[in-house]
Amino acid sequence: MTRRSRAREVVLQVLYQDDLNPHNNPAIGDGLIQRRLGTGELTEFARGLVAGVRRHRDDLDRLIDQTAEHWTVARMAVTDRNVLRMGAYELLHTETPAPVAINEAIDLAKRYGSHQSAQFVNGILDRLVPKSSEPRGKE
Repeated sequence: MTRRSRAREVVLQVLYQDDLNPHNNPAIGDGLIQRRLGTGELTEFARGLVAGVRRHRDDLDRLIDQTAEHWTVARMAVTDRNVLRMGAYELLHTETPAPVAINEAIDLAKRYGSHQSAQFVNGILDRLVPKSSEPRGKE
């Protein structure tokens, strides 16, 4: 597992905690990040992901709802929806290459979701890839 993969795992734990306890003080999540990752670049990466998902959560949920056929974010397993939120945030709002963001999300879904989670996450995130990130065909 790469260092950033480890950070994403901690971010998923914070997002999961946020989802189940929406009235918790955000500092609780920050404390978890610091305890699990220490200080430094990795901690800042994790904090950035958490802050970004929190800031854009309503837009991310709306986009995931529009993309997921026959599903709503509210009906998804807590783990799946938070993996999707983080993956969608990375795809749409960071410099993380699309294949990396999707593969990292799939790995988290495999590790923490059901046996169908990885395929579910992959299908939705593939449809969210910004058109400018897709390889161009011959013109």
